[in-house]
Amino acid sequence: MPLRLLTLLVTLLHVYTGLRLLPALATLTGGWPLLLAALLLSAATMPLPFIGARAGARRGGPAHGWKWLGLLSMGWFSSIFVLTLVRDAGLLLAWALAGVGGASIDSAAAQSWSAAAVALVSTLVTLIGFFNARRTASVVRVDVPIRGLPASLEGFTIAQLSDIHVGPTIRRGYLQRIVDAVNRLGADMVAITGDLVDGTVSELREHVAPLAGLRARHGTFVVTGNHEYYAGAHAWIAELRRLGLRVLLNEHVVLQTRNVKGAQTEEEMLDSALVVAGVTDYTAVHFDAAHASDPQRALQDAPPLVRTRLLLAHQPRSAPAAAEAGYQLQLSGHTHGGQFFPWNLFVPLQQPFTAGLHRLREMWVYTSRGTGYWGPPKRFGAPSEITLLRLVPERL
Repeated sequence: MPLRLLTLLVTLLHVYTGLRLLPALATLTGGWPLLLAALLLSAATMPLPFIGARAGARRGGPAHGWKWLGLLSMGWFSSIFVLTLVRDAGLLLAWALAGVGGASIDSAAAQSWSAAAVALVSTLVTLIGFFNARRTASVVRVDVPIRGLPASLEGFTIAQLSDIHVGPTIRRGYLQRIVDAVNRLGADMVAITGDLVDGTVSELREHVAPLAGLRARHGTFVVTGNHEYYAGAHAWIAELRRLGLRVLLNEHVVLQTRNVKGAQTEEEMLDSALVVAGVTDYTAVHFDAAHASDPQRALQDAPPLVRTRLLLAHQPRSAPAAAEAGYQLQLSGHTHGGQFFPWNLFVPLQQPFTAGLHRLREMWVYTSRGTGYWGPPKRFGAPSEITLLRLVPERL
């Protein structure tokens, strides 16, 4: 959307919110000036992060602190605007029910106190959401039951990171805390399922550097998300490889996960192995035709005797093609679990899964709520996570 049109839309939404709340608050002592000031500040600063995104690495964009303020305003206004709509619908319903039932309500009082509640709840949710977003993600432990899992793979662990979005408000220190938390887990492998960055390599090279410190027995594997393509995917792929991470572009690796004592044949050795495949983002073809996402191609020349196959795919909607290709498990992200209300209600319109472990035919799909956040530093009802998945045999 053009910046001028976006600014006009933001302004009109703020005007609507002000007209619906400020007159009602005028009857309460001291309420309306604070809300008016907050709305004016929000309307003025919300476009600033988008100015920065268009300016890229060039000089002349808004200062970093102003971008922070704009993103905070975005999170706060998102809540107050939605709750204003909910308030209007509630008042209309109350008026209609009172008219049908012949009852009388104190309309002025209802409007005043409901307006105050909207302002207070929006601010409280934003403050709680800020704390949830800025804390280091908690570890979520998930057992994944795999049918026919070889005994040598039982207990294999995968630390999944997703949707960190290193960028305007997520910097080196935030990422370092995540890396330290992952290293304490002692996982067999680390999987990063896309949307690692929101910015160019030149802007963020210093801030993604802690990724070089990730430690796991079999290393760290990465797939691209849609935000990598917004930020210049080819440059980021080269940078991540320079840091020692393995980027999988519709390809796979075979991990020999255990030292098999006494194995005499290639079949015995391969039975203990794990295919780890990765696909480009579901929408990558719109940026580079050579990067069209293809779970089947990612298995090309994979040893048929390796029965356990894991796919890293940024978006859950890669799952039908992955199930058809014969994977046992897909790890995804992208959804953020909705991040905060009401966006969690819209995720199912685009993705088959919002968060957690789900079964699709013979394949499991785990969708992470994300380890960071996008845009406003705000999470409410969808906490961030570092996921530690453990492969276990399915009990029939």
